Amino acid sequence: MTSEPSVFSRIVAGDIEVPRLYEDDQCIVIRDRSPQAPTHLLIIPHKPLVNLSDTEVADKPLLGHLMWVAAEVARRQGLEGFRLVVNNGRAAGQTVFHLHIHLLAQREMREQGLAD
Repeated sequence: MTSEPSVFSRIVAGDIEVPRLYEDDQCIVIRDRSPQAPTHLLIIPHKPLVNLSDTEVADKPLLGHLMWVAAEVARRQGLEGFRLVVNNGRAAGQTVFHLHIHLLAQREMREQGLAD
């Protein structure tokens, strides 16, 4: 990892222009540029947390807010079913080291071992 701002930090700062589906004082929501489902959104906090493991007790309100935003954006998009994914670390597939939540919808989401 590098100490330079991540692509998500640059998007949040407005250095890279991308359409924002949602924005408030804590986060933004954008479409993933390499979608893995017909609807693939990214919920990105303004705070440049590296990954979930790097969060602290003081980040609990932000983490809850990100979950609420995911649900609110899904409601606005008319999505009944969706999956939220957070990759934590390179071994889990994280490629941008700025915490973000993937919202995936509009395709069958069945994986062995993950059913309720």
